[in-house]
This record gives sequence, C-alpha cells and structure tokens, in this order.
Amino acid sequence: MQTTFAVIVGNRGFFPDRLAKNGRTEIIKVMEEQGFNIIILSPEETKYGCVETWEDVQKCAKLFKSHKEEIGGVIVSLPNFGDEKAIANTLRLANLNVPILIHAYPDEPKKMKIEDRRDSFCGKISVCNNLKQYGIPFTLTSLHTESPRSQTFIKDLKFFASVCRVVKGLRGARIGAIGARPAAFNTVRYSEKLLERFGISVQTIDLSEILGQANRLQNKDRRVRSKVEEIRNYCSSKDIPEGAILKMAKLGLAISDWIKQNHLNAVAIQCWTALEEYYGIVPCTIMSMMSETFVPSACEVDVTGALSMYALQLASETPSAIADWNNNYDDLDKAILFHCSNFPKSFLQAPKMSFQSIIAETVGKKNTFGTCVGRIKPGPITFCRITTDDAAGCIQAYLGEGGITEDSLETFGGWGVARIKNLQGLLRYICKNGFEHHVAISKSKVAKILEEVFLNYFGWKIYHHNEGE
Repeated sequence: MQTTFAVIVGNRGFFPDRLAKNGRTEIIKVMEEQGFNIIILSPEETKYGCVETWEDVQKCAKLFKSHKEEIGGVIVSLPNFGDEKAIANTLRLANLNVPILIHAYPDEPKKMKIEDRRDSFCGKISVCNNLKQYGIPFTLTSLHTESPRSQTFIKDLKFFASVCRVVKGLRGARIGAIGARPAAFNTVRYSEKLLERFGISVQTIDLSEILGQANRLQNKDRRVRSKVEEIRNYCSSKDIPEGAILKMAKLGLAISDWIKQNHLNAVAIQCWTALEEYYGIVPCTIMSMMSETFVPSACEVDVTGALSMYALQLASETPSAIADWNNNYDDLDKAILFHCSNFPKSFLQAPKMSFQSIIAETVGKKNTFGTCVGRIKPGPITFCRITTDDAAGCIQAYLGEGGITEDSLETFGGWGVARIKNLQGLLRYICKNGFEHHVAISKSKVAKILEEVFLNYFGWKIYHHNEGE
C-alpha cells in the first residue's frame, strides 16, 4: 500500500532562510527515494514552499484539503526553528485527522554562528507544545533531531508509514460475523457500539444463509470446479475425501461472495458445531486460505480476534493467525500456542489437510475434514489482543513480542511452542483484566507500531508486555 504524505516545512524569518529552502529540497528527495508520494506547497505559492504566515497557513490547508482522500499522514519538518503557530494552525485548518510525524534537523556544533544555526532542537519543543494545546496527537522521531539522510530517520519514516497504514485501515474497518457465537463461549462477547465509535463496523449474517447459498451451487459449476482445484493445490490433501473438498469449495465461494458484496476486511465464523453436524465439514482450510490472502479469519465468531488479526496484518503486511493460549510447557517462559487449525499455510512447516480430532469425538470423523495442520515455523512473533471492556465503556488491548522455538511435541492440529520473557506476568495480566483465551499472532516484530496507533491515535487502554526490550 503506497503512502501519500502531506509535508509541512517550517520557517521563521529571523533564522537563516536558506536552511529552510535547502531543508525542503532535501526532505522531498529523501522521501521520494523511499518511494513515498508527497503533497507540498511549491516555492511559487509561498516563500521557498514553507509555512510561516497566516496567508501561508491558508494556502497550505487548502492544498491539503483538496487531497484529503489521498493523504495518509503528515510530516512536519523543521530545518530551522519554524513558526509553531503556523504549523499548528495549518493542521487545525486542514483537519485531516491522520497521524503526524514531527521532525527536526540537527545543528552542527561547529556551525553555531547566526548564519548557520538552526535551533530546530528548541523549535520542535515549541511545535509539540502548540499541538498539545490544540489537542492534536502526533508521533515523534526516535531521536529529538535527525538528519533526513541518516538511517535513523529512514527507519522512522518507514515506521511512521506503517502507523499511517494501520490507522487508515482500522478507521472504517468492516468485520464480518458469520453465525452466532458458540453457546459455550461467553469469552468472545463484545460490544459493536464501542467498536463503532472508532469507525469499526460489524456486518452480520446468519449461518443458514451462507449454507443456503453454498447448497445452491452445482457440483459441475465452473467456479466450484476451479475452487476445488485451488483447495487441492493449497496444501497436501491426499487423505481428504472428494465429497468434503466439494463442500469446502461451495462454502468458500459462498463466504467469498458475501465478503465481496459487503467490502469486508476480516471475518469471524461460527466454526462449530452446526457446520459439522448439518453441513459435514470444518471450515478451517477455507479460513486458512482467506487469512493467507489477507482476509483475516477468526474462529468461534471472535470479532475482536479478527480485528486483532487485521491490525497485525496492516502493521506487518504479512498474514496473521488466531491461536489459543493453550498449554504450559517445561519452562515458565514457554507456552503452547494451538488451534485446530486455520493457521495460514505460510505459518506452518509442511502444512497438510486433516480432520478435527476434538469435534470428531462427538460428530464423527467423516464430518470434520478440513483442518490445516502442522507445526508453526520457528522465528519471531508479535502477539496482540483487542477487546471491548463493556463495563468501563472503552477498548483495551495487550501486545508484545516473543518467538516460536524449535521445541517439538507429539500432538495434533496446528501448534508451536512460544517463548515470551516473563510469560507468567503476561498471563496474570490477561486473567486479571478479563481478556479472551484467543490471541492474534504475526510472524513479525511490529508491537511498537500497534502501540503507537492504539494509544496515541485511538486512545485505547494498552498494556505493552516487556516494553522497551
């Protein structure tokens, strides 16, 4: 997803103008080299294309408003002290409601005479002070001052682009809920109203409607045959009956059609036990395929679990999965992450299709074909869980990073041994604060991106486990 940035270059008249002029040229070049699109005043519109006067403010705000649908974030760059009021007023007048990064150029200690000094170090504090007064949230660079050519700034720029991507994706996110939650799972209750406050809507459909659409599809339908081939090619399925694959294909098409019709970003599905008893398969492989192709799919109508998966996907630009915090291991900092499973195949070593061993005990093996099983590949993970705290009237989340180890097990389903420093403290927090047993995971390290979004731009209550490590 290509990010377009609006750029404000600050200037203040009694500081050297050439620093603002040269700084603007440099910041544009760096951002273009990194592949970003830019909306910025031209030197013909204001002095050097910078913002300083009230007239500059009006011109800049008008420009940004005309590109509002394109702009994913704003970068404020201070080659010299800059005019803090002009910057704050521009942002207020433009009213873009997107993330803002505040950047300041470093001075060179050997060039501190009046013709060379920037004082951006000080100006950045003044800009931030004004934005705080105006109630405008913003993001800071890693260091107080950074050269745009430095690797630190390049890293911050990419981090900020990820923040913008997550904010834009979550505002206006559409989550599909297929069927009723399993009666035994109070844990996945949530508040649609609290989500709606942040522009996150939930579209619902009864499971019977999806099954009705699936049953209308003919076995020889071209789309059905194509879907059967897609499923067979997705992962090893040599032990799966053709009849089960056919049912998966029809179910997958019915769900995909509904997703397209409603422009959904993620789905949560009633995966047991009605599907097994009355349709005769589990939907896990279909869900795995959706997650693998960037439509996160969560089990047990876990809507906020699907939202957690979507947030991780936006931050990492890779597939995400939902898992159970399932079992202890022989190390207090290790736990077994498990699901039946619907893990994306890119998560797994040698993924294959199988049957759902647990539900098979009650509905029979022949009705439970369709899981996507295997061991999670070792490597880093980010974990995340968003939930609605209905009693407090707020949204809260926990997040952090860890890793999947090389430890092995003799078990079934999809699984991996996770190692997380001070895991016992995390589990205590989860239990004390009433979080669900599901957790979303990504094969990435993006916890700081999500913290910046959730806390700074959404105002949610956040616990970042092992923050700063």
